[in-house]
Amino acid sequence: MRIALAQLDYHIGNLEYNTQKIIDKIILAKSKKVDIIVFSELSICGYPPRDLLEFKNFIQGCTNSVNAISEHCEGIAAIVGGPSINTKKEGKDLYNSAFFLADKQIKKIVNKTLLPTYDVFEEYRYFESNDVFECIDYKGERIALTVCEDLWNINENPLYITCPMDALIAQKPTMMINIAASPFDYRHIAERKKTLQDNAEKYSLPLFYVNHVGAQTELIFDGGSLAINSKAEIVNELRYFEEDFKVIDTDNFDEPVLDFGFASVELIYGALVLGIQEYFEKLGFKKAILGMSGGIDSAVVLALAVDALGKENVHSVLMPSKYSSEASVGDALEMIKNTRSSHDIIAIDDVVSSFESTLKEKFQGQAPDITEENLQARARGVILMAISNKFGNILINTTNKSEAAVGYGTLYGDMCGGLSLLGDVYKTQVYELANYINRNGEIIPQNIITKAPSAELRPDQKDSDSLPDYNILDKVLFEYIENRKDVKEIIAFGYEATLVHRILKMVNANEYKRFQAPPILRVSPKAFGSGRRMPIVAKYLV
Repeated sequence: MRIALAQLDYHIGNLEYNTQKIIDKIILAKSKKVDIIVFSELSICGYPPRDLLEFKNFIQGCTNSVNAISEHCEGIAAIVGGPSINTKKEGKDLYNSAFFLADKQIKKIVNKTLLPTYDVFEEYRYFESNDVFECIDYKGERIALTVCEDLWNINENPLYITCPMDALIAQKPTMMINIAASPFDYRHIAERKKTLQDNAEKYSLPLFYVNHVGAQTELIFDGGSLAINSKAEIVNELRYFEEDFKVIDTDNFDEPVLDFGFASVELIYGALVLGIQEYFEKLGFKKAILGMSGGIDSAVVLALAVDALGKENVHSVLMPSKYSSEASVGDALEMIKNTRSSHDIIAIDDVVSSFESTLKEKFQGQAPDITEENLQARARGVILMAISNKFGNILINTTNKSEAAVGYGTLYGDMCGGLSLLGDVYKTQVYELANYINRNGEIIPQNIITKAPSAELRPDQKDSDSLPDYNILDKVLFEYIENRKDVKEIIAFGYEATLVHRILKMVNANEYKRFQAPPILRVSPKAFGSGRRMPIVAKYLV
């Protein structure tokens, strides 16, 4: 049997666009004498459609798309993902389904059994769980067709009571096909491969797996679709962070391939570039602006944006104050020169002085404090947003995860923006990215990488005046945020108790700031945003 894996980039809600992409690949597969072509989970509508699923015309549009695609399935079968209507009188209105199309008909609808409702997933909000398990017979093969999570209940600590493949294996299938929408994080590729290979090994069956690629706001899908033989060896691996199409002949399906073996920093860089490209393209924007300070964060953001959008579409704005050093301005200009992108210099001293003069009477008798520092950040935010408004550009935010975690940022100032590029990248990882960017030659000036980080909002300010050393801070944050360790568990790792209490209090006290932050490109196992839902007004146990 010849099976085509079609790893495509879909646009949520753009049913006509998605449908045509699927049809085009079916036509291509026919020309290559393919028996079955496989598309990913919810390929009809894009993943995750979220509350679009609550509109009847949206569901009807998805149904119409499936029917239109089926008309092209003559002499070939196609597996596509989409919502289907629950015709029972009980349960939720919809299923998350895989449609098996052949002979211009919907031959079979296989519904997803295991509905993830954790981290960024909320499928049980919309879908009913499957309770019928039937294989599909086609051209002499018996196919165990599953949807994404249905193969993930194979580990030592099962999350679900049901294991769909345990039910399907009793029907003696000859192969497994799984359609998925598995978001990227820098640990997930290895975990995903192991899970899929564990399935092939447990059931002694070949497995064909098709994943989404592309990005949908904060969620990035890395692709990496797989064909695994019955010995649990990967014999085909589709490309990462781009569309791909591959035809596999099951009669010649034994030779394993070498693992691509990406480094973590390389994966993060690739994911961020793709996330930027997709956010702009799917919103219909081309140009980005950012505030360029001469620091490591804005330098890395500029490099990412130029790589993603092209130098002609990225514009930096330098906004020096009386506290900005000549070295920082010089570093910023050198960075801009290295990327061959455009810039403006708009000094903010007069703007800040105007704010201070306006507030002088109100602030009479009050000593200067962080308020005056924040006026500088907010002046910059107003200028950047004004330029964004006037020229129709998207302001990209430069705050890193370490800063976002502890509230080291100013609401309506440096936290402004339409998209956060580094909000899921710790400061120590930002330096790793900087070195990766410079792997083939200096793009980011070495002085930006080696100098002590500073917001430059007061004389001789350093981040270390207010924050622990990033090498320690990031480790404590990782244990609390990614690993969900409590204060006692973190202290038990050997960290100083007073420091741990201080860091965790900063994280908890600044939940309200993160609630108002722009969307953050997700690259870690636990990002701020939809995957980490902490209450703003809670009393935390620290």
